[in-house]
Amino acid sequence: MQLILHTGAHYTEEDRLLKSLQSNHDLLAQAGTHVPSPATYRGLFRDTLNAMYKTSASDGARDVLLDAVMGDSDADRVIFSDANFFRTPATAVVEGMLYPAAPVRMMRMAQLFPEDELQIFMGIRNPATLLPVLYDVSADKSPPQFWGDKDPLDVRWSDTLALLRDSAPEIPVTVWCNEDAPLIWGQIMREMAGLPTMAPLDGEFDLLETIMRPEGMKRFKSYLASHPEMTTAEHPRVIAAFLDKYVIDDALEEELDMPSWTEELVEEMTEVYDEDVARIQEIPGVRVILP
Repeated sequence: MQLILHTGAHYTEEDRLLKSLQSNHDLLAQAGTHVPSPATYRGLFRDTLNAMYKTSASDGARDVLLDAVMGDSDADRVIFSDANFFRTPATAVVEGMLYPAAPVRMMRMAQLFPEDELQIFMGIRNPATLLPVLYDVSADKSPPQFWGDKDPLDVRWSDTLALLRDSAPEIPVTVWCNEDAPLIWGQIMREMAGLPTMAPLDGEFDLLETIMRPEGMKRFKSYLASHPEMTTAEHPRVIAAFLDKYVIDDALEEELDMPSWTEELVEEMTEVYDEDVARIQEIPGVRVILP
């Protein structure tokens, strides 16, 4: 069975993505993809993965988990979405490392489902905007615990993803930048669901609607309707053009509240993030969805 693990990250519109997928429940079911309610599995996964730090999973653990979510579905692809797969926001940053528990957690997941085909899908986000949010909810804000010997410019997603691939090389990883998500929302949905690139979907512009003015959305949808030959690969270019004209004021701006951070530091961190995305594309077994 194909098991799709949507692992967040936190604060990357992860719940909205799940809702967009769930709005296509019947269509996905016809395609052999099941999107169960998170209430049926999040607690089970948490308890099972935590217990595996002490002892191996029981022989029947895999069947118990799947029986809890499948119901009468005969799907061969299941989407599990939980930003806490890699632990909670309170422990998402330790000693300057993003999601340090991710490698071990996914190694345990591979042990739990040894005969199944696991795939990770994950949105990443500029540390310049993510770290202040995670710092605010951190279980331990002390510099030794939160930053370790690193400074903000040292925090890189590529470090986490490289360790993740080393610990669970059998699990391919697909990532995208949260900043690009409005442009590629439909593509993310289709790839997670295992659908063809041109498959029709409800909700593929759910995120776009939160940052584009209503008159812009109306014109955008009218433009798509008048160009039925347009492929989904062309959508990002068209969306970007409409956003240039119709983006909601301040919709893309974020308040950053981090002690001692300067505008220059944030700009430098953003440059490092862009370089890191290029580095991520070079990690074997990791694919980046780009507009």
